[in-house]
Amino acid sequence: MPTEDLAVRFDRVTKRYGDQTVLDGLDLEVARGERVTLIGPSGSGKTTILRLLMTLERVTDGVIHVAGQPFSHMPGRAGGKLVPASERHLAARRRRIGMVFQQFNLFPHMSVLENVVEAPVHVLGESREEAGRRARELLDLVGLADKVDARPTRLSGGQQQRVAIARALAMRPEILLLDEVTSALDPELVAEVLDVLRDVARRTDITLLCVTHEMGFARDVSDRILMFDRGRIVESGPAAELLDSPVEERTRAFLGSVR
Repeated sequence: MPTEDLAVRFDRVTKRYGDQTVLDGLDLEVARGERVTLIGPSGSGKTTILRLLMTLERVTDGVIHVAGQPFSHMPGRAGGKLVPASERHLAARRRRIGMVFQQFNLFPHMSVLENVVEAPVHVLGESREEAGRRARELLDLVGLADKVDARPTRLSGGQQQRVAIARALAMRPEILLLDEVTSALDPELVAEVLDVLRDVARRTDITLLCVTHEMGFARDVSDRILMFDRGRIVESGPAAELLDSPVEERTRAFLGSVR
């Protein structure tokens, strides 16, 4: 695939913590606008991929590219060999990327609207009027138009996660990372959050990279599913094909454990 068509490319990326290898020479490509879900057992490297893209971790070996440009690295002096990226380089590049975490991390002293407006004003330099207008549109998208003045502590867990989704989208990311976004919710609240994310996938052309154990959601939103084990891709394929007719025994065993 031409580089300009790629949102994300991992080129032989390895991540180690001491003697433990979490990602092992990973090659991964995600096209612009593609929706890709990562599945696999805990510790298989899925969340590490998201953390590397959010610059919460640094690669041990290999290079990550975002939107056709080096992300984890940058050209050295006089445009020479790639060197590890500076903090300035990373800060500029990661503006393309938004993430919704397991925990909501909302500011409890701010209203719902203020939580969504804050980053666009202070990071993107938008006016409060512009950011507020966009925030109201996004809160309407996630079904919370009537909660703009509420404090997060007055919301259910599902509503708080929907605010977190609106907050991530307010930064106008080209790529949205979803890390087990329903794992901290009570079971009866899971459906409302997944329905919002289905709607986001249907109504936008944003690139999605998702880690989840919710196989029904993965089937609905994914163009492709990747099965991970021990830092490597075990199997990859279209969502329905991989979920209904997995080829690898490791994939079959994992799917059997989560259904």
